[in-house]
Amino acid sequence: MSPRHRSGSSQAATIVIVIADVMAVVIGLWIVMYLLDANRANDLVVFVQDAARWLAGWSYDLFTFDAAWARVVAGYGLAAVVYLFVGHAIAGQLRRH
Repeated sequence: MSPRHRSGSSQAATIVIVIADVMAVVIGLWIVMYLLDANRANDLVVFVQDAARWLAGWSYDLFTFDAAWARVVAGYGLAAVVYLFVGHAIAGQLRRH
């Protein structure tokens, strides 16, 4: 393989990692805002909540704990971990090729 091709794979892997990390950070930020009872009337809080709900739509309310905070941490936390795991796994595969 040419060095140029490897560089492209490395750049693609870096892009995948950055996207996965940003997705996980947004979800993690929402978890922290929820736990700290952030002002839901604030535009930043609304934006982060909407983005996190969209990103974690598949895992939102997946768990049925009695405490709302546990449902948020487990449901959104699962999505963040999956995005990190899958994103870094894909990046690793891209770097190998």
